[in-house]
Amino acid sequence: MTENVNTEFLVNDHIIGLKPSATLLINEQSKNLIAKGEVVYKLGFGQSPFPVPKVVVEALKNNAHQKDYLPVKGLFDLRESVANYHARKHGLTCDAEDVFIGPGSKELLFLCQLIYCGELLIPQPSWVSYEPQAQLANKKFSWIPTDFEDGHLLNAVKLDEHCMQSEQGSKILILNYPSNPTGSSLSVKSLEEIAVVAKKHNLLVLSDEIYGEMHHDGNHHSIAKYYPEGTIVSSGLSKWAGAGGWRLGTFTFPKRMRWLLDKMGVVASETFSATSAPIQYAAIAAFNGGEEIDQYLKSSRSILKIIAAAGSTILTDNNIKHNLPVGGFYLMPTFNNYKDNFQKRNIITSVQLCDSLLKETGVALLPLSAFGMPEDFLGARLSYVDFDGAKAIELIESNPEAKASELAPKVMEAFHLMAQWTSEFN
Repeated sequence: MTENVNTEFLVNDHIIGLKPSATLLINEQSKNLIAKGEVVYKLGFGQSPFPVPKVVVEALKNNAHQKDYLPVKGLFDLRESVANYHARKHGLTCDAEDVFIGPGSKELLFLCQLIYCGELLIPQPSWVSYEPQAQLANKKFSWIPTDFEDGHLLNAVKLDEHCMQSEQGSKILILNYPSNPTGSSLSVKSLEEIAVVAKKHNLLVLSDEIYGEMHHDGNHHSIAKYYPEGTIVSSGLSKWAGAGGWRLGTFTFPKRMRWLLDKMGVVASETFSATSAPIQYAAIAAFNGGEEIDQYLKSSRSILKIIAAAGSTILTDNNIKHNLPVGGFYLMPTFNNYKDNFQKRNIITSVQLCDSLLKETGVALLPLSAFGMPEDFLGARLSYVDFDGAKAIELIESNPEAKASELAPKVMEAFHLMAQWTSEFN
């Protein structure tokens, strides 16, 4: 006979309220609906639609035999390639000893929070896992509000005001740009202003630049250039190299924070031990770059820019407020202009909004409440990735004037369905 056990008594208090990651959950829900024969437009899960570059795939094939445990901090040759990459791309002064390799940047972000003592500052909205990771680490965290006019990105004045009013003590500022969920990105002027405030308050900046290479105009700048002494740059293969399932992330530290890198190595040695050996060897080809990687990025950026512009036009024509994305593959539509009419059909929260949209149109989005926004803020994150990336690259390289409807027909159909559904509330 099985006894009924109150499991809440067996779980730490700060973990009881945690739920599965919203992004992984929507992916599973979409797959289940498709398996039942339903048509689903998978705009909820943020996975790159593009294939891993061929030169990187070949490097993985050539190193499939690598089976030994590698150093906890990562393969030295890869760490050197990452350092050279940041020096080449962002003008950073760093070397192999400043780099840490992990099984995805998500894991490294968590380890850093676990080790570093201090409050976590999160711009609102932000990626779904920053807050839950703070809870897992039993860390104090605060949301810093943002405005539509700023692309829902961090404003230096608001950051300064929060730091002036908050309790004394060390703090970690999370920056993510181009942004998940908005697709907006910080200008050089904004980065310089944030850097001034960060220096003033001696903040540790965790700069999540995983979408940096996906800036649609190839115009990404790292805040580490303006605040080198206090910035950790986070990157990896999942977004710009299309290798999310390979699970490889990188942290590049300022030299004065070598102690934190070393402590992460200690904790890693007792948890994940080392990142997959074949993946690390293959990643060298990605970070070394070259003509094939450059062309791959040029084509990917062009495709995403075309889709973003076309989708944005549809939303604008239907009074759905949003910022035009300039990087990554996300867009953040908000429906507050329809709030009164939505309420008549008992759509009061962003969760209800996304549930109704999925049931009535098949379009899967993520509610903004998963990104730290209030439950009654009627908005969602849209990932315009439900298309064949390999075919799209082939098309754009043969026809640079290709239209969004040719590159991503299902995504564009989803935009039209969403606009049509919304118009019914007029």
